Amino acid sequence: MTALHLGAAMLSLALGAVILYCRKGTASHKALGRAWVGLMLVVAISSFWILDIRKGAGFSVIHLLSAWTLVSLALAVYFIRRSNVRAHKGFMVGTFIGLAAAGLGALAPGRFLYQLLLAS
Repeated sequence: MTALHLGAAMLSLALGAVILYCRKGTASHKALGRAWVGLMLVVAISSFWILDIRKGAGFSVIHLLSAWTLVSLALAVYFIRRSNVRAHKGFMVGTFIGLAAAGLGALAPGRFLYQLLLAS
């Protein structure tokens, strides 16, 4: 489950950066946005099966970020379907920033990603 989570998170980070850079409101923006939401759903939902942070003792505070991500994505979709671009943008950008922050946090010494990528 960790590999699925990590892979979807890395793809989400790359795709999200592309979407933020490109022109908004186009057909490609909408298609890429749908793909990004799908990837973020995989990231958030898969995290509920990653319990290593507390040595298998259940959910941690980090799982609250996953729950908020699900709410944030739902609100972003809700608002764009009602043509509230400003609220949509706020939730999407906020979710992307949360993804990037979670990725940086995962690189903290002692964390799995740190061990995998940075520890010698």
